[in-house]
Amino acid sequence: MGAVWHPECFRCHACNQPISDYEIPTNAAGLIEYRAHPFWHQKYCPAHENDGTPRCCSCERMEPVDARYLILDDGRKLCLECLDSSIMDTHECQPLYLEIQEFYEGLNMKVEQQVPLLLVERQALNEAMEGEKNGHHHMPETRGLCLSEEQTVSTILRRPRIGGYRILDMFTEPYKLVRQCEVTAILILYGLPRNAYQEGMPKPSYQPSCFSGYPNLSPDVEEGICQVLAHMWLDSEIVAGSGSNMASTSSSSSSSASSSTASSSSSGSSKKGKRSEFEKKLGDFFKHQIESDSSTAYGDGFREGNKAVLKYGLKSTLDHIRLTGNFPCPDFGRISRRRAVVVRPWLGGGCGDGRRWR
Repeated sequence: MGAVWHPECFRCHACNQPISDYEIPTNAAGLIEYRAHPFWHQKYCPAHENDGTPRCCSCERMEPVDARYLILDDGRKLCLECLDSSIMDTHECQPLYLEIQEFYEGLNMKVEQQVPLLLVERQALNEAMEGEKNGHHHMPETRGLCLSEEQTVSTILRRPRIGGYRILDMFTEPYKLVRQCEVTAILILYGLPRNAYQEGMPKPSYQPSCFSGYPNLSPDVEEGICQVLAHMWLDSEIVAGSGSNMASTSSSSSSSASSSTASSSSSGSSKKGKRSEFEKKLGDFFKHQIESDSSTAYGDGFREGNKAVLKYGLKSTLDHIRLTGNFPCPDFGRISRRRAVVVRPWLGGGCGDGRRWR
């Protein structure tokens, strides 16, 4: 690496063991190789990718040797910084649902259906997923699930206690889902920070009502536009959490979709108080996850949807999806402008010179 190191100083961040040529072979250029997280830039030995070294289930950072992560009841681990803003029971999650509804109202999208929002453990989420006959899910870790089948799920009744580095006294209760509308419930994985719920909740809370009247959408269109909305939500929350009324400098679709929407979302969110610097950084991390997703439906769908929203605006993009089931094509704007000046014969009314038009 172009420097001289003491063997006791050149150590792995995760295991604190000295890094040597014997442990990590040099490459063809004679340099020692290591891995680094694409967002946090945390460096670690390549061996730790497969040796079971824990990662935070929220931010994905690897557990270092000089710090311990909290072990959740379902086996996941949570770093102490993410724990500071974690949501641990169903009642704590309800205000977030209301905030997201307000966000959509600011986009002129009113969520008509009121469905139960339940916080659950990973096992309960996986069992509910298996009970669903339809739908596609984002693997490997699904954080939120929109249910359409009638079934009974186990929800977290109240916030558990934390003893040492473990969750204690987890109280759950069965909740029977009854079909009163197309969606029977929204399930969210417990223990994640509020930004993680904000990234995961827009799709299930938006989809039931705002996609009514749309054609059967392909996964890349349906999931893509939902990821665009999640990205917009995170962007508005980061701006609001900073205590600033200025528009975001991010490349997010929220900065171009509607300035008035961004202002109303920011002013509404500013009542919640400032976020910590780590919370804002965590919001950027979840945005990065959306932007860099390699899957066809979520990743490519987001990128196509975001390009359309940045170019034509959210309303025009949604109107086009409603009419065609697809994102606007590259010639959409040119075709729309041409259509705006087309004049056709009309049977009634007049223009003053004997000709009648529409």
